Amino acid sequence: MCVSRARAFAALRPFALLALAATLASCATTAKPVKKGPDPIHVAMYGPHPEERFPLPAMDISKVNPKYFRQLVAYQTAEPAGTIVIDTQNRFLYLVQGEGMAMRYGIGVGKAGLEFEGGARIGRKAEWPRWTPTQNMIEREPERNLKWAGGMEPGLTNPLGPRALYLHKDGKDTLFRIHGTSEPWSIGKAVSSGCIRLFNQDIIDLYGRVPTGSRVVVLQHQAPVDQPVPMAAADGLTPPAAI
Repeated sequence: MCVSRARAFAALRPFALLALAATLASCATTAKPVKKGPDPIHVAMYGPHPEERFPLPAMDISKVNPKYFRQLVAYQTAEPAGTIVIDTQNRFLYLVQGEGMAMRYGIGVGKAGLEFEGGARIGRKAEWPRWTPTQNMIEREPERNLKWAGGMEPGLTNPLGPRALYLHKDGKDTLFRIHGTSEPWSIGKAVSSGCIRLFNQDIIDLYGRVPTGSRVVVLQHQAPVDQPVPMAAADGLTPPAAI
């Protein structure tokens, strides 16, 4: 009796293995791949600012290259802490923290941003600034800028965004600006007009970290930068560093 039962089990074993294989194959083909979403730190960093004069919505970061997110990075420079260093070629702005570190922001560079090089100071800061195109901007893109020759009121569509830093040299306005943008897709690119633009959430962060009179250095001919993105970086959820 036991022998015949053992033979029966042996005969059925190949069919059981085939059934198991079919089950596993079915699981493998029906399982959906897990789609990785944006990092929660970045989602929070570029979230809404409802407390602003013009409530700022969250930014869609799904198509942003992570290297342009605000982050703390290793950065060697002879400039003292509190200095802003703008690397126009690599599309980065650094706020020097000292001890070989800097807060790095992704930037978009307009034509005016490629025409200035060297040192300056932040001569003025403005929240939700009014924007007036320069004569050169009007001549270059009259169909876009002529209608604003008298100035554009602040707001979500204003090209300067929620904050602007105005650079002065030898007591005179250089017409060079560091500001936000109503076109977040332009970060990391060379664009037709403007100076140095940051994501709106980033210019708010930078504005809170630097006082009037801070030194700014604009570099135009830096070598390409290819460094890893440190995910711990964000620092966008902590109070501004004292500088």
